Amino acid sequence: MSYGMTAALQTAVYGRLSADAGLAAIVGGNVFDALPEGPPPSLYVTLGPEKARDRSDGSFGGAEHDFSIAVTSSVAGFYQAKQAAAAISDALLGAPLTLARGRVGRVQFLRAQAARAGSDRRIEIWFRARLDEDDS
Repeated sequence: MSYGMTAALQTAVYGRLSADAGLAAIVGGNVFDALPEGPPPSLYVTLGPEKARDRSDGSFGGAEHDFSIAVTSSVAGFYQAKQAAAAISDALLGAPLTLARGRVGRVQFLRAQAARAGSDRRIEIWFRARLDEDDS
């Protein structure tokens, strides 16, 4: 197993979400790896935690990465947050991700949870990516 492809996965996920027109129509440019200083926007997306496991076989190195994306909203109700969550899912599952290192075998939806967090609404969506080391 190699954890070496994780930065490439993060870059690809962030790039896909930042460039997605459907998501931008809902959250604007508010897609972050970490929140900037100052008051947060009323609706935004952040990259979340990740877990990785070895999925190598006798011929190739590989890993399975479970990662989360969170939508946080201070707007009343869950509607806008759910629209953003659906756009994230569509963006990540609609076309293969291209990595600077390794390749993505598949990305799949695992689960989501919508909950109140104080006065905010938060939806956390988990995905699983199967990554394979390049054989060249």
